[in-house]
Amino acid sequence: MQEAPLFRRSDKPYDAIVVGAGASGLYALYHLRKRGYNAMIIEAGGGVAGTWYWNRYPGLRVDIESVEYSYAFDDDLQQDWVWTERYAAQDELERYFNHVADRFDLRKDILLNNRVDQSAFDVETGQWVFKTDQGNEYRANIAIMATGLLSAPNQPKFPGLEDFKGLHAHTAKWPEGGIDFKDKKVAVIGTGSSGIQVIPVIAQEAEHLTVFQRTASFAVPLNNCPLPQDYAQEVKANYKAWREREKYGSFGGWASVNFKLIDQVHDFAMTKTHEEREAMYEDRWQSGGLAFYNVYPDIFADKAANDTLAVFMRRKLSERINDPELEAKLIPTGYPVLTRRLCGETDYYEAYKRDNVMLLDSKADPIERITATGIKTANNVYDFDIIISATGYDAMSGALMRMDIRGKDGLTLKDHWSHGDIRTAFGLMAAGFPNMFYVSGPGSPAPFYQPMLFCEDQMDWITDALAYMYDRGKTTIEPTTALEEEWIEECDRALKSTLFLETPSWYVGGNIKDKPSRGLIYFAGIHPYRKYVKDCAASDYLGFTLS
Repeated sequence: MQEAPLFRRSDKPYDAIVVGAGASGLYALYHLRKRGYNAMIIEAGGGVAGTWYWNRYPGLRVDIESVEYSYAFDDDLQQDWVWTERYAAQDELERYFNHVADRFDLRKDILLNNRVDQSAFDVETGQWVFKTDQGNEYRANIAIMATGLLSAPNQPKFPGLEDFKGLHAHTAKWPEGGIDFKDKKVAVIGTGSSGIQVIPVIAQEAEHLTVFQRTASFAVPLNNCPLPQDYAQEVKANYKAWREREKYGSFGGWASVNFKLIDQVHDFAMTKTHEEREAMYEDRWQSGGLAFYNVYPDIFADKAANDTLAVFMRRKLSERINDPELEAKLIPTGYPVLTRRLCGETDYYEAYKRDNVMLLDSKADPIERITATGIKTANNVYDFDIIISATGYDAMSGALMRMDIRGKDGLTLKDHWSHGDIRTAFGLMAAGFPNMFYVSGPGSPAPFYQPMLFCEDQMDWITDALAYMYDRGKTTIEPTTALEEEWIEECDRALKSTLFLETPSWYVGGNIKDKPSRGLIYFAGIHPYRKYVKDCAASDYLGFTLS
């Protein structure tokens, strides 16, 4: 693996600077180069791979099949890379992204270990000025913010955390070298995706594990296995058709169920018989992973349709857990299925049957503070050697809001988004911030579409818009406030047509105090979204100002 070059302050601007060296950032650099731009990446971490660099907790793996959770832009890359598991683990994914960085000679233009503290638009030069925590400063005409939709850890604000004398770690910022749980009393706070992955591993190693659960998640078997080589070869032999189906014939950019390529379902649940619905749900259950997102579309909008799936899921979980006391704690109630992110699990429910594992209800007995020796709840005191926060992320807007981003007239992005909504044009740009683009940003359908394909779609649109701008002798592009208003109204309409507002999940900002849900995600999905952005380009970027 090559060392990153030593960058220094430069008076000569780049054409484009990309912030973030995850999946989107690496592709953005590759794509910008292909289109003739002089570009670089600034990355806070000590390596590439984004979430697969920062997240290293045991049990971590992707929940989209490896053959689909991969770049589509280069067929030789698709053919040459060999995945070892159906759902790749963290170390294999990190190797994949490092392989991409080396294969396409990206590393020479990646500045590591530099966190962007401030990015400000210089009106006189029409350039973005980036300042990092290491004292480096760079200028670029174009800013590409590839900061990730799930990259800003949601650290719980428990008083006393700084007093804890044991080890505290967040799943999103795992210590280098890992954590030794042997002979330790461990607490895990949170039972979302990361908690569900890490809990079974800790349970096997720790002397005792206590899990603090606020809301039970729907979790389905991941059904991971070594990747069947006949299946891998079939995919490689048909990758072009496979990618077309992912992009245009699927709900979320993944198209496989039970190792078969399938079309998006268009029939409604309530038009089917009970037997027909059960057959589909059983097929998805046997497949594992996120296959349940490719079901009847009215599941997301009609409570009666949603209930048919929820009843099936609860029955399956009851059969799996087979313990009335645990079932009462672990089987979700009170919110529609799929309105919190569905989790893929391996041995999760079995972990609670171990003698060294205890599950606590944080709603009934909430955590009040962290003490020097553990956790104090409203009714009890517990001692721990290690506390793990599996509390997720400030999703979509969090990473951007934590930077000091200043547009025209000193307008900060934080102020722009501080009035109860998050205003963007298609999740790609914000008014007052010329030439700054977001990849998988707020206002996009990113959480419901395969990120490896989405970044390719968005970078195509961004570079086409830049070409249009430069061809007309212009140097800046930004959306109008009118387009922002239109888009947030469209986001509102899409959200209100679903059941997602019934659940205070990260999809609607419900895990962060006072976070707005307006404009956070475009809930209508990739297909209408793609039509909106294509129609905009075809109408000479109506709603954007070029100057």
